[in-house]
Amino acid sequence: MKENHQQHVPDIHKKVVFHAPIQKVWEAVATSEGIADWFMPNDFRPEIGYEFTLQSPFGPSPCKVIELEAPHRLAFSWDTSGWIITFELNETADGNTEFTLIHSGWGDPEETVSKAGEKQADVRNRMNGGWENIVNQKLRQAVEN
Repeated sequence: MKENHQQHVPDIHKKVVFHAPIQKVWEAVATSEGIADWFMPNDFRPEIGYEFTLQSPFGPSPCKVIELEAPHRLAFSWDTSGWIITFELNETADGNTEFTLIHSGWGDPEETVSKAGEKQADVRNRMNGGWENIVNQKLRQAVEN
């Protein structure tokens, strides 16, 4: 007999090492100008509880800063689906920066994400590829150049 456990879509994790000092990476991920350079236009401010907007392809997305530990950790809620975006930064022994992005807060795989009009599992899979490009190309270019 099968047990009925609600399944959730797995978090997205992207871990890379940037050939850049931690402060430069922090400025790219924890300032409005920095985020706009590699991700989306926004009115972000690095303050716990600050509510801001990301201008996504699906329209404005409300966000809120929920964790802030400069220059090592930033987390914010993203849009209305329960998503949490977390950036973790650690300085390596050689002065580079290990960067981890975590996109969590996914729901049931069959649940529909309202703005996208698609199932959570499908949106997650597409966003997984999107994050791969954004972190490994766009953010890398922003911090290593």
